[in-house]
Amino acid sequence: MTILSGGEFPDLHDPRDRRLPLIAPPCGLVIFGITGDLARKKLVPALYDLANRGLLHPAFALTGFARRDWNDEQFEEFVLASIRSHSRTAFSHATWEQFKAGLRFVSGSFDDATAFDNLAATVRELDETRGTGGNHAFYLSIPPNYFPAVVQQLARSGLSDNNTEAFRRIIIEKPFGHDLQTAQELSEVLHGVFDESDTFRIDHYLGKETVQNILAMRFANIMFEPLWNARYVDHVQITMAEDIGIGTRAGYYDGIGAARDVMQNHLLQLLALTAMEEPVTFDANDVRIEKQKVLSAVRLPSDLATASCVGQYTAGWQGGQHVRGYLEEDNIEPNSLTDTFAALTLYVDTRRWAGVPFYLRTGKRLGKRVTEIAVVFKRAAHIPFDNESTQELGNNALVIRVQPDEGVTIRFGAKVPGIDMRVRDVTMDFGYGHAFTEDSPEAYERLILDALAGESPLFPNQQEVELSWKILDPVLEHWARSGQPEPYRPGTWGPRSSHDMLAREGRLWRIP
Repeated sequence: MTILSGGEFPDLHDPRDRRLPLIAPPCGLVIFGITGDLARKKLVPALYDLANRGLLHPAFALTGFARRDWNDEQFEEFVLASIRSHSRTAFSHATWEQFKAGLRFVSGSFDDATAFDNLAATVRELDETRGTGGNHAFYLSIPPNYFPAVVQQLARSGLSDNNTEAFRRIIIEKPFGHDLQTAQELSEVLHGVFDESDTFRIDHYLGKETVQNILAMRFANIMFEPLWNARYVDHVQITMAEDIGIGTRAGYYDGIGAARDVMQNHLLQLLALTAMEEPVTFDANDVRIEKQKVLSAVRLPSDLATASCVGQYTAGWQGGQHVRGYLEEDNIEPNSLTDTFAALTLYVDTRRWAGVPFYLRTGKRLGKRVTEIAVVFKRAAHIPFDNESTQELGNNALVIRVQPDEGVTIRFGAKVPGIDMRVRDVTMDFGYGHAFTEDSPEAYERLILDALAGESPLFPNQQEVELSWKILDPVLEHWARSGQPEPYRPGTWGPRSSHDMLAREGRLWRIP
């Protein structure tokens, strides 16, 4: 340990000391919609894993709010079953006993004033018996149309009051509005009760290690940044593909679709991180400033008919079984125009990226589950080999694999062993699972911990949300005028027009 002048040791409580992990302060978390799939499969296990890693204060408390007529013991059984089925870390009886002591359940609906008064009494009881110190966060794991009712009840019951040094925060799940207008209306509702600094918008992709590694890879290494511009980059492809259908999510998905569900938030955030300039620091405000500059500079092509594509999966064979088409799924209207596939060409009008197309695509029932960012470089200006020698050589590419096989691949040309000079593509691969002994935490672990600790670099603010809707709204309006989305077969990579979108420019989508 370095000794300072006068023989003093460094302050071990200095927040800048990266040897110490981030630990949440004494606090309580209320989850609305605690019985839903997100809370059961992701939120509750993430909280237990944080506790198991020693990152939650011993005074932490979790209160569930839902319509179920449960008592605290029944809620404990639900939480325990969720932990045993979905937690990442090994089960510990000691951790469970401590975690269980802070569990409470309040039954009621979102417009039930009496239920919220009971919730307020529960929060006060936890302050006294559990030592949460007046620090409470409210997680809205519910459909967005219920947000106003819950926020108004939080204000009426005094649960949102923040008249002391203790914090009261709100955490909301996407989608952040249905378009620009509704996003602004939602903002007015939230900001009427909570400050922007106490509002945390969850985009779980921003909590993934590989997404955060975009910034580390670009700005901690000298070899990438000199090539990260229009002089060397031909185009960028950002893909989020799923090989499943909508399952039981018809009530959420129909009327929202792929573009609103994924492109407006996940994909545009990945674009911003890929295209942004180096921030002054990696504090939340400095990172947001650079992301906002990128989103402000995004330009749509003039002809959206050829620069975008919208599709809807049909019935067919996938993975050895016959699957239903979107219009045949349970609780879907037979004439639904909801998109299950969306692709879009964008440009970032900055000096760094002038003329470089960014291709975004997302969809369900595609060839495989994968999320990646592919930076595809231009061909060398002069290749001193004949065409036959390089006919197997493609463009160099750097591919950031966000999921499921997290890592980075670099594709380049190398000589094939033998007498003849033949050059073909090879890859160098970095995988998180091979390079590090530490397990990567789940995205929700990182994001929940940051929200409880008041750290906000990974949360988009209202301006980013509005800029994203300004980009997407004209595209959605164009698609609405175009009629029925183009059909595509399950197990493929989307409608034909998606491939045509790149083929017109002499390019191809990557096959991950």
